[in-house]
Amino acid sequence: MKVLLVNGSPRAKGCTYTALSEVARILEQEEIEADIFQLGTKPVQDCIACMKCRENGGKCVFDDVANELIEKAKGADGFVFGSPVYYAHPSGRIQSVLDRAFYAGSYAFAGKPGASVVSARRGGTAASFDVINKYFGITGMPVVSSTYWNMVYGKMPDEVRQDEEGMQTMRNLARNMAYMLKCFEAGKKAGIEAPAMERTHQTNFIR
Repeated sequence: MKVLLVNGSPRAKGCTYTALSEVARILEQEEIEADIFQLGTKPVQDCIACMKCRENGGKCVFDDVANELIEKAKGADGFVFGSPVYYAHPSGRIQSVLDRAFYAGSYAFAGKPGASVVSARRGGTAASFDVINKYFGITGMPVVSSTYWNMVYGKMPDEVRQDEEGMQTMRNLARNMAYMLKCFEAGKKAGIEAPAMERTHQTNFIR
């Protein structure tokens, strides 16, 4: 089993990475493979609703890190999306990538457990946490929880490591993720199939 941890910070080894690394460390202890995927620093196109992904077999017409994420997602069993807080929201980078990856490649995420992790110096964590969690609800993804909201505090990685409750939350998140994945695996072996989703109706508010 494998969990893909997505680092939505342009800083490859910053505060968000520090939080994700603690999750990854415990996942490995639980014998779950953990892969931290860095979104990088190159410019990222936002979704323009061109619908070309419907013609391209679930691949975005803008061939960048969003398509890389979709490809990696196909081989993952669970996800943790991490972001720093910018103006009380996740980074524009991770939002643009997730908008496109989930729209074009929702099939690669559907039904798989997901969790969000946010890091901040001081404020905006709850709003940022809420934004990322919304991707799970529209894609049929069970949300993995912890013993507090999944957030860490600190301006630098060393300060994040001093956030004892935050790091504890990361460890408990990893344990819950491992537990859920193992339960899903046991269910499959017992012949329990994932529910089939209805996709026949789409109702507009204005008629």
